[in-house]
Amino acid sequence: MSMESPFDSLAELDELALRAWPLPMPADDGDKEDRGRALLIAGSPEIPGAAIIAARAAFRAGAGKVTVAAGESIVPLIAQAVPETRVIALPETPAGGIALPAADKLAPLLSHHGAVLIGPGMQDDAATCALVMALLPKLAEASLILDASAMNVVRRQLQAVDAHSGVQQRFIPSFSSPVLLTPHAGEMAHLTATDKESVTGNALDCARQAARRWNAMVALKGVPTYIAAPDGRTWRFEGGNAGLAMSGSGDVLAGIILGLAARGAPLEQACAWGVALHARAGERLAGKVGKIGYMAGELVDEVPGLMQELLG
Repeated sequence: MSMESPFDSLAELDELALRAWPLPMPADDGDKEDRGRALLIAGSPEIPGAAIIAARAAFRAGAGKVTVAAGESIVPLIAQAVPETRVIALPETPAGGIALPAADKLAPLLSHHGAVLIGPGMQDDAATCALVMALLPKLAEASLILDASAMNVVRRQLQAVDAHSGVQQRFIPSFSSPVLLTPHAGEMAHLTATDKESVTGNALDCARQAARRWNAMVALKGVPTYIAAPDGRTWRFEGGNAGLAMSGSGDVLAGIILGLAARGAPLEQACAWGVALHARAGERLAGKVGKIGYMAGELVDEVPGLMQELLG
């Protein structure tokens, strides 16, 4: 009798499955350190709101401390919009990205944060990829989420500047520590040098193949959303509505995952719960506002109540 391959398994992320996979909860007498530290590297002069939305989502998901590292031109705006955060001003490139010397400034912070998110709202793809490559060796102990332009490190044809030698080197990644990538179909097509129709028409296999190729968790966002692990474990989530397809929605999801990972949830659990909470927030707002027309920032405030309901 043949044994089932792990790549044949697919788990449904319904309410019953989530309740059977409860999130780590802090003790009633615990302090903010017990809820974990999250580091968010995000934003740009043209898209400062991505860092703000993601930081708020991380807090709403339960992180005890959130540090936002962003370009020096937008740090005052972030500090004012989310006064609960610690903000770190980083040098910028002329194109609005975060310059490579920022890696040295960030290095002392990395060991103090259990979860790190890089990418929301960042500009200057080449600078972003160089920064990610410089930070990767220092992030072996953290749960790392790569979103938006930070995911471009997995493109085989991409070249980036090595942080130490200054020499351009081709980078074909196979991550050696926990990493989650969160592409939608268009981004996945870009990352795999294929077309969007091929991704949407074969989303499950696309997510699985990418997870194996990159040795990373992959959340291929869509209807449905598929979450794939390198070892073949795969989850499917059905839910959400058309209103979630808007600017800032992905930043909310990435921030929720960051907050849950900071609390101690493994990346696959943080992602599964994040996807479900994000979709349910959209469904809740659809009932209040309508299926389209609510704002991404409004999703954030629905998260604590929904999380409490699911946790029972």
